[in-house]
Amino acid sequence: MEKTRRYYYKGNPLKQLRAFCAVARNGKMVAAADELFLSQSAISLQIKALEEELQTVLFERRGPNIQLTPQGAKFLDMAQPLVEGIDSINQRFKKEVRGSLDSGEVVIAAGESTIIYILPELVARFREKFPNIHVQLRNVTGRDGMEMIRGDRVDFAIGSMLDIPSDISYTPLYSFDPALILPLGHPLVNKEHIQLQDIGPYGLILPPRRLTTWRMVDRVFQQARVPYEVVLEVGGWEVIKRYVESGFGISIVTSICLREGDRLVARNMSEYFPKRTYGVVTRRGRHLPPPARAFLQEISDTPISQSAPQPAHSTR
Repeated sequence: MEKTRRYYYKGNPLKQLRAFCAVARNGKMVAAADELFLSQSAISLQIKALEEELQTVLFERRGPNIQLTPQGAKFLDMAQPLVEGIDSINQRFKKEVRGSLDSGEVVIAAGESTIIYILPELVARFREKFPNIHVQLRNVTGRDGMEMIRGDRVDFAIGSMLDIPSDISYTPLYSFDPALILPLGHPLVNKEHIQLQDIGPYGLILPPRRLTTWRMVDRVFQQARVPYEVVLEVGGWEVIKRYVESGFGISIVTSICLREGDRLVARNMSEYFPKRTYGVVTRRGRHLPPPARAFLQEISDTPISQSAPQPAHSTR
């Protein structure tokens, strides 16, 4: 028994559908061939193969022009969205997955000092450029922040680090001077050159010992073999400043937190304590989504003052 001839031209259903839609759109084989950069015979073979596969006639030939049969019109309604979707998939992927900044969110972990002193300007500028991207700030410190980074529960963190684990990447962006802050009338206010030995006898107010500041201060005193005492551990530079103003003790802070109107005396301690850096913390190998990458670009484009305004009673 003789088998019916089948036109599986090049065996590519997508080419057949693309040729069919082009012919339906143009009404002429030659015009469809020009659009797809194919020969007219190639277009004709694609259409024949498709009609053979569907076992129906898709076009009626009337001289140089052709038009859809009722079956062809119905098939066009099904085929055209598929072809348009396939032909635009690369562009859609780049826009919606890799490069779209019309929507989405960026989730940032940061400590209180970063949220108060560094992020407001950055967030404001980012929101002005990308108003449809939602920004989430997670107020976390220390171990909790690292767990969120490792678990990809945040895109990245902005903060300060001393010891950097092997699975974490830290890029310093800003640095600030260390400062000793004293309440008004403190015995050290009028001392011209304050040394570590001068600070030791007075009680220090520091952030909790699990945080970077406490470890940095402890390291400096230990290396210099100068005894000191911590009289109060409390989180947040603003809280520490209020307790210093009230006379509960003195503190070593980062100059970023000093503001006009603080009722205290600040002395630069760069001779003894290292500058404090703040930067971007990410998990090594993490591929960041477009909103997160855009925020990091905003950070690199936005200079932050490297020396914060000094309190009204600051001395050098």
